[in-house]
Amino acid sequence: MPFGAQLVRADSEADGVRFRLWAPRCQRIDLLLDGTDRRLALRPEPDGWHVLTIAQAGAGSRYRYALPDGTLVPDPASRFQPDDVHGPSEVIDPRAYHWRDQDWRGRPWHEAILYELHVGTFTPAGTFRAAIERLAHLVALGVTGLELMPLADFPGRRNWGYDGALPFAPDCSYGRPEDLKALIDAAHAHGLMVLLDVVYNHFGPDGNYLSLYAPQFFNAQHHTPWGAAINYDAAGSRGVREFFIHNALYWLQEYHFDGLRLDAVHAIIDDSRPAFLEELARRVRSHALPRAVHLVLENERNEARWLARDATGRALLYDAQWNDDVHHVLHVAASGESEGYYACYGSDDGTQLGRALSHGFVFQGEPMGADWPARGEACSHLPPTAFVSFIQNHDQTGNRAFGERLGALIAPAALRAVTAVYLLAPQIPMLFMGEEWQSTRAFQFFCDFGAELAENVRRGRRAQFARFAAFRDAAARERIPDPQAESTFLASKLDWEHLAEPHHAATLRWYQALLAVRARHIVPLLARLTHAGEYHALGRGAASARWRTDGGTELTLAVNLRGQVTAGFIDVPGRLLWQQGSASATGSLGPWSVRCCLRG
Repeated sequence: MPFGAQLVRADSEADGVRFRLWAPRCQRIDLLLDGTDRRLALRPEPDGWHVLTIAQAGAGSRYRYALPDGTLVPDPASRFQPDDVHGPSEVIDPRAYHWRDQDWRGRPWHEAILYELHVGTFTPAGTFRAAIERLAHLVALGVTGLELMPLADFPGRRNWGYDGALPFAPDCSYGRPEDLKALIDAAHAHGLMVLLDVVYNHFGPDGNYLSLYAPQFFNAQHHTPWGAAINYDAAGSRGVREFFIHNALYWLQEYHFDGLRLDAVHAIIDDSRPAFLEELARRVRSHALPRAVHLVLENERNEARWLARDATGRALLYDAQWNDDVHHVLHVAASGESEGYYACYGSDDGTQLGRALSHGFVFQGEPMGADWPARGEACSHLPPTAFVSFIQNHDQTGNRAFGERLGALIAPAALRAVTAVYLLAPQIPMLFMGEEWQSTRAFQFFCDFGAELAENVRRGRRAQFARFAAFRDAAARERIPDPQAESTFLASKLDWEHLAEPHHAATLRWYQALLAVRARHIVPLLARLTHAGEYHALGRGAASARWRTDGGTELTLAVNLRGQVTAGFIDVPGRLLWQQGSASATGSLGPWSVRCCLRG
């Protein structure tokens, strides 16, 4: 890795450490090793690099850099920060952990059944090691992959992870680097892939010092919700691109992750060619990694071009994108909510539902509404596996004022119906932690900033809900949980202690049965579904969708997401895989009903 502290080896033994920092603003950079008063000057090199190799440092050494004005800063490519983002960095030996997954080759993407989790709230202890104890539960559930919310070192003791300041350092709140490796190793032993959520669109608001010595990291000509954009397209951008491309390779190579989910790439502003997203994907694909590696996007622009396949169906750049359209259509049908972006999904004759299920994107270049711009690109040439579907995730749950889960908002019959839809449709499904037993714990927004920033976050969190009818009154907004309070974080921890209760245990068995049907009958079809399906709109909340393989096998999903009987469904011959709710021989589906059939 060209950045950071790297052990120098001679005859397979560590023989000192090479320190390398990109600081183009500074004429001089000094290294400070903890436990000594001596400052060691790094040697300036071309293009803004400063380098020093010394024998008196090794694995476990803690160090900082001193800028010309005396400011002490951590290594931006620190592998570990034992005392948080403002403390010294620690030299880590990437070869010290002894992996046991030498035979692990990953899993093909069409087998993915994902489970999103936040390490800090997934277990009572909230650590990497504690998560290992729950892997057997996930295997029994039927998922095949974990998706970890971001781990990059953030300020304080608790955070969703999207405020990371040091993107190479797993946060010390969850454990040490070897603990994260042990979690991934154990997951592979259970047959589970592990994907990591990474943030390349901004740095967190506290703990990042790059602007002091490498202002080229930012482009003031581009603005984002977090300030000046990360510089991917102006002078100095080569070093910035390398920093993040090596970050992606670092997680995949050094930690054996099976893939990455790139957060909010629509917030990456990049006018260059090739675009950073293209370069990153091509660099990852060019590395001969010993396992299948998958790249997933979150992209509000619904740009199908990033998901292109070659003639064999292999992803050229990115395997899939989170499909918010499926979530929004199912959520509006089940809940009736119509504020904010949900307003664009509230007056549907079944077309949006059918299009989301069969094509992927609802909006493929059309305006979302009178007050919304055109969105999306045509996607009917893409296979269903180019889309990740869900009815809950950290955003859609945690960005509600009180973090309510879907089960607290809709009737049980509606919840089971929308769950059956997304778990049986051929898009890649993703569960949100605790969903499988209908956890009643909210997942709220939480953080742990210093006093001044904390108050801004409090005010901002409450102000963002002022446009919603339920929070126009200031007193109502005051009831929104304080993101800074430890109680908000603790209230978001999963309630594993309730799993054995009859209702939750029955819900878990129901999920297991659904996922068993998917694994046995639907997953084997997915590699042969090379393009979108067809749909028929049958009225608000009602549609049928059909997918065909080249060999003539057909998968059909008939969906009635309203509280009354709906007619017009064509009885499809074939094997009934799942019936949720009721159906009649005359082509009607009862309230909140889903019928899944397979022919051929």
